[in-house]
This record gives sequence, C-alpha cells and structure tokens, in this order.
Amino acid sequence: MSVRTRLLLARLFERTSHWFDRARAALLEQIPCARGCSHCCKGVFSVTILDRVQIQQGLGGLEPEKRRSIVQRALDQTRLIEQAAPVLTRNLFIDQWADHDIDALVEQFSHLECPALLSDGSCAVYPFRPLTCRSMGIPQAVGTTVEGACAVQTAVPLVQLPLFYREEENHLLQEEANLLMHQMILEATEGEEILLPYAFLAERISEAVEEAPRQQLSDRVKVSCLADGSACSSAG
Repeated sequence: MSVRTRLLLARLFERTSHWFDRARAALLEQIPCARGCSHCCKGVFSVTILDRVQIQQGLGGLEPEKRRSIVQRALDQTRLIEQAAPVLTRNLFIDQWADHDIDALVEQFSHLECPALLSDGSCAVYPFRPLTCRSMGIPQAVGTTVEGACAVQTAVPLVQLPLFYREEENHLLQEEANLLMHQMILEATEGEEILLPYAFLAERISEAVEEAPRQQLSDRVKVSCLADGSACSSAG
C-alpha cells in the first residue's frame, strides 16, 4: 500500500470516529455506548480488507505476548467456524454469500467475543478498530421510525439526528467504497469482506491473496478512483 493510500485510509478512519462523536453530541449523549460496554464486541460479523490493514497495524504495536494471545484466539475461532463452513478453508471472502447463510453463521457463533476484547471490556487495538466499530451505536432511521443500534439500546433519544449527519455518513461510505475498490485491485483479491477473526491472521489473508485470480479481477474492474477523487489508478 502506498504512503498516499495509507494517509487516505487513516483519514477515513479518523473522520468516521469524528462523525460518531459529533453525532453522539447532537443526540445529547443519550446513547449507552461507553468504555466497558462490549455487547457489540460479541458475535461474528463481517469487516473489510481495509479494516484488516488497520487491525494488522494495531497488532504490530502490541507487546509480543499480547499479540500472540490475540492471534491464537482468532485462530481458534476460525477453526471452529470452518468446521461449520468448510468453504472458508478455500475462500475467506463472503461477498457472494447469500444473506441467509451469513445470518445462520452469525447466529451459530453469536457467543464468540472479538479476539481483541480484553477482560475489562476494552479493546486491545482500539485506535485501529474497524469502521463498523467506530460508527456503531447511533440509532438507525427506518422510514419514519428510529430503531436502537443494539440490544442494549432499549430506548432511543427523543432528539432526532439532523439530516446532514446522515448525508455525511453516506459520503464516508462512498469514500470507503472507493478505497475498497482500489485495495482490491492492489491486492488482487476475490472480495472485500471477511469475517472478523480472519482480519487478525496475516498469513491466512496472504494465502488468500496469492490464490486469487488476478486476471479475472483486472478484467472485471478496470479503474479505481481514490477517495479524494483527484486520481485514478488503472488495474489493467
């Protein structure tokens, strides 16, 4: 990954965190998210290859013993998951999975905690946590109603989130999509989504990249525009 792309990626993650802080303030702090609340850190969910880059960077800054413990926990989890879904031993990416297959796997392994979750409910790689972890907790608007973001959020703020926060959220999602396309071309991967435990396993991701059909991806995606829209890189 180039220095420029790393800077764009770091900026996206920082801006997403800043968006959450401002959105939370706009809701008058009426959401339960706080240090030690780890309900959303349990269960298997998907992250992207961008999240994997950040997680690997975070692991690199940990003490060796702590890093080994987290990686071993992730490895144990993937072995359990692969017993239920052997296809993951051949292809880690779940982009093309049917929703009901993903839902079934999520339900089956809802008891698994994030490999980086510590005993006090904090995150060992918090500065490098995935984008979904950074934005989780803001109530979602569904039509004219507002729904809690998690099971802990049994009540939603009376104050509605101003529309421009949703517009900014959509803009951040578009930036993420642009960077994902660029990263898929750079790594020549078959997909962009993986289950969380795999993001902690650098070797498994490297194997998946080496086995990916590079020419097929190049034919399918010819150009990727970077997040700031000022430059595009050819894939073919």
